[in-house]
Amino acid sequence: MTVVVRQGVRALVLDPDNRILLVRFVNPETAEEFWATPGGGLDPGEEPEDGLRRELREETGLDAGEIGPVVWTRRHVFPWAGKTLDQSERIALVRTPAFEPSPALTPAQLVAEGVHELRWWTLNELASANTNFAPRRIVRFLRQLLEEGPPPTPIDVGV
Repeated sequence: MTVVVRQGVRALVLDPDNRILLVRFVNPETAEEFWATPGGGLDPGEEPEDGLRRELREETGLDAGEIGPVVWTRRHVFPWAGKTLDQSERIALVRTPAFEPSPALTPAQLVAEGVHELRWWTLNELASANTNFAPRRIVRFLRQLLEEGPPPTPIDVGV
């Protein structure tokens, strides 16, 4: 299987009540479902902030004002659409007023990208959910961020 090494960008989107916006992805190859922060791979030559803004518009409809600091990093190798992706991600904090997600992509385009649902989660809902999250320890790292603020340097949150 072809291995594609790529850079990814994601947004830790938090509203004033500290709810986090997550996307339910379904892997087209394995049918594995997981909830992750919005984002994806950078296009060739695309700057990280530009790619993050594009991904946020496409997946959530958010025109992000200020993009905050990169608070987390993550590397994950996984099968996707007939390839193996080796993706290194930068996850930036984005504070926003609460909004109803309205993706710029059509439902068919979203499904083609593995996007099946968006929703806001409270920390308590995350902690009590019996589902897959990416990163797996999102509850721990989100709680730490909410209690301590953004770290001085990005934290590797693992798979």
